[in-house]
Amino acid sequence: MSRRDNTPKGKASGRGGNNERKESHARGNAPIKKDSSKTPISRENKGGVSKKKPGEGIRLNKYIANSGICSRREADTYIATGLVMVNGKIINEMGYQVKPGDEVKFDGRRISPEATAYILLNKPKGVAATSSESKGLTVMDLIANATTAKVKPIGRLGRNATGLFLFTNDDALINKLHKKGMSRLFHIELDKNLKSDDLQKIQEGLKIEGKEITVEEIQYVENATKKEIGLKIKNMGNSIIRDIFEHLGYQVVKVDCVTLGHLTKKDLPRGRWRMLTQEEIRLFSML
Repeated sequence: MSRRDNTPKGKASGRGGNNERKESHARGNAPIKKDSSKTPISRENKGGVSKKKPGEGIRLNKYIANSGICSRREADTYIATGLVMVNGKIINEMGYQVKPGDEVKFDGRRISPEATAYILLNKPKGVAATSSESKGLTVMDLIANATTAKVKPIGRLGRNATGLFLFTNDDALINKLHKKGMSRLFHIELDKNLKSDDLQKIQEGLKIEGKEITVEEIQYVENATKKEIGLKIKNMGNSIIRDIFEHLGYQVVKVDCVTLGHLTKKDLPRGRWRMLTQEEIRLFSML
């Protein structure tokens, strides 16, 4: 693990011209391939990709999922149980197409879809990792100009922790990550050198207040004192790191999230955000 995050400090108001990555133009949910020149042939149009005609609708379950209510599969269940109405009529048809201008209600409440958004922030110190307006400056303030979509923060970082933080309005992904977790690599600085015996204990797993705590990897940071540790853990909480080290008699001085799953800090200075590329979004399906 490299010792420091040497990216320059940036303002928290937007992306920055040269820091934004170009999005991949690969289509749909096709697997990532080096050669994306071949176009899939649909059953409807064997000469190429089928295209929707102007004004054509979208499937009702997709409309509900895009509204942030639930996944498409869960939407099918709600449709079958009569919780969905279109233009005042209960719709039980799975393949029903919602047309532009249709009024769709879920459990009596009108809904409308919005495009999914995925935002990566390099969080600076002193910013609350919450959507609560009562916590002073928050991560939501830093990405206020990123999108009009109602995105939510995934996971937690302490106010004084720094590093990668993810936001999205993709509820299916949010639920998946909270259930399965996602590997996060942290650069941690302690108040004193970590004993090799304690490092081994953490690697083998600890039991804290009756709860088993496991990590994926832990090691000393190269070319640094033994106060600096690299810790990879599949946990989305913000107190787990302090729990681990305080249990062994250490105080955590600094915490920096260096990687988040397949996402890194490359070209993302502290306090800045960027939208994920289509390739990065598709890689979440492999988690």
